[in-house]
Amino acid sequence: MRIPHVARYGSWRSPLTAALVANGSVTRSHVAVDGSDIYWLEQRPSAAGRSVVVRRGSDGTVHDVTQAPLSVRTRVHEYGGGAFAAAHGGVCVSNDADGRLYWQPPGGAPTPLTPEASDRFADMVIDRVRGQVICVREAHGLLEAEPVNTLVAIALGGGEPRTLVSGRDFVAAPRLSPDGTRLAWLAWDHPAMPWDASELWVAPVADDGTLGAGVCLAGGRGESVQQPEWSPEGVLHFVSDRSGWWNLYRWNGAAEALCQTEAEFGVPQWVFGQATYAFAGSDRIVCAYARGAQWQLGFVGSADRQLRPIAGPYTDVGFLRCTREWAVFVGGGPTRLSAVVALDLAELSYRELSEPGAATIDPAHLSVGRPIAFPTSGGATAHALFYPPCNADYHAPAGELPPLIVMSHGGPTASTSTALRLAIQYWTSRGLAVVDVNYRGSTGYGRAYREALDGRWGVADVDDCVNAASYLVRRGLADPERLIIRGSSAGGYTTLCALTFRDVFRAGASYYGIGDLEGLARETHKFEAHYLDRLIGSYPASRNTYRERSPIHHVERLSCPVIFFQGSDDRVVPPNQAEAMVAALRAKGLPVAYVVFDREQHGFRRAESIARALEEELSFYARVFGFDVASGSAPPPSARP
Repeated sequence: MRIPHVARYGSWRSPLTAALVANGSVTRSHVAVDGSDIYWLEQRPSAAGRSVVVRRGSDGTVHDVTQAPLSVRTRVHEYGGGAFAAAHGGVCVSNDADGRLYWQPPGGAPTPLTPEASDRFADMVIDRVRGQVICVREAHGLLEAEPVNTLVAIALGGGEPRTLVSGRDFVAAPRLSPDGTRLAWLAWDHPAMPWDASELWVAPVADDGTLGAGVCLAGGRGESVQQPEWSPEGVLHFVSDRSGWWNLYRWNGAAEALCQTEAEFGVPQWVFGQATYAFAGSDRIVCAYARGAQWQLGFVGSADRQLRPIAGPYTDVGFLRCTREWAVFVGGGPTRLSAVVALDLAELSYRELSEPGAATIDPAHLSVGRPIAFPTSGGATAHALFYPPCNADYHAPAGELPPLIVMSHGGPTASTSTALRLAIQYWTSRGLAVVDVNYRGSTGYGRAYREALDGRWGVADVDDCVNAASYLVRRGLADPERLIIRGSSAGGYTTLCALTFRDVFRAGASYYGIGDLEGLARETHKFEAHYLDRLIGSYPASRNTYRERSPIHHVERLSCPVIFFQGSDDRVVPPNQAEAMVAALRAKGLPVAYVVFDREQHGFRRAESIARALEEELSFYARVFGFDVASGSAPPPSARP
């Protein structure tokens, strides 16, 4: 029988060390099938962040396909995705070190397919009939010129890429019909992001691989189209938000809705290779759909167009593919770390195919997030997941309220995940409460909620984070004097705005966040070059608004400690963003810490970086709020305010 110790919130001893969190943070993505073989990608922090293609064979054995020093990653759009394809027992992969494509035959060594150049490749599909790979190429030339995005074909024997589709700012998702006679793809142009307006195109493919005249079937202004896929019979399907929700459609001489419902069957296309549906034979589709933060698996009948939920413990689902017997996806749940999961289509039973990424954690130490909805500015309602402190070995002194960490996700079109995340449990098991906010602009609530941030970035998202904290304070669930906000990338901007323009939070942490919107507008990469046009206003016409909403120009209003984390090689939000904020705060005499990780980019991939960031952040809060770090270790010098 456990007899809990009495200790202040924040000072509880947790079995979740920063090293355990870091080494257990294996990211799995991009499921692919080739016959009965199942492939997926694993990013391994313990291996310096290297990404490896893993295969589960038809005999049930699981092994790594790619070996060091190869790291399977692409940097098209900087965010990548779609870094490999499988066919004939081999894999076509993008290598992170040189950006080239390689073909690795069964049991053989990888050989380069593309010349040495500055080009990048992603979103591959294997044309088995013609012995080639069709993919997105992002060609980088002069430093001052934008990269050029095209669809190209490359022979599996190697050689110069042959251009198939050009003339658009962006192309994605090339998908061949089962008989190889038609190619579908997506295209869009500045200033749109793919979740604002994108188009679905189809063209005939000649025997020599050239394309005939293309036809636009769907999409355009006010409609986001994604995930074109062909059924086994050669019927083109896709996801569109023309109804206000990303729902499933098929092309039958016109766009025909398969299932119209207030749920999202799509996700923002920040990375290539996303998949939320797949064909389980000719008469049904396995799909994943979200209502709010919670995902659900289901069947859609091709004939009756009825959506039938599939029961299961997985509330976060992505990268869905089908074999003849299984639906395979990356899934997690409130007490389940994300894993590669197979659903037996006959028995509707589940089994996890990937190895656990971390040691088993006692459920008595796990905080389960519960959805909350709360009032916010303009009479609107915003959403979040709330995680109370949880550690069976401790309770707080009577009358004490816990510190609260408000998390603002990136994107800002992303969404909180309901899957078990050790990085959240790191805080809750130490006695801090966490609220993970799906502020306006987040996905999961339809296009109207996503567009509620248009023109109001730095305002509506901040309102929602502030009101999430106020809501929990009013209910006696958080200490109003120990409110913290943290976020990464776009969430880092929300964090810095909340700390600068509101007097609610007493400390904050910005992970590669944005302090200067003008600098971002001038320096960011092609994919997001006009993203701020919609979120803030066109630049330089709206320059005054950019300056009004940039924390760097209002540091006199910031009066609490802040810690900054930054990758030295970040090209999405360059280090000068953090450095300008740090210099301004130091000049003002505020407690500030700046932690830079060499060889890290936009998002930390190495275990030592992830662990050190957590330890430094915890130590920073401990010194700000005066609680002991339970491990007994002194705060790292760079985290001392």
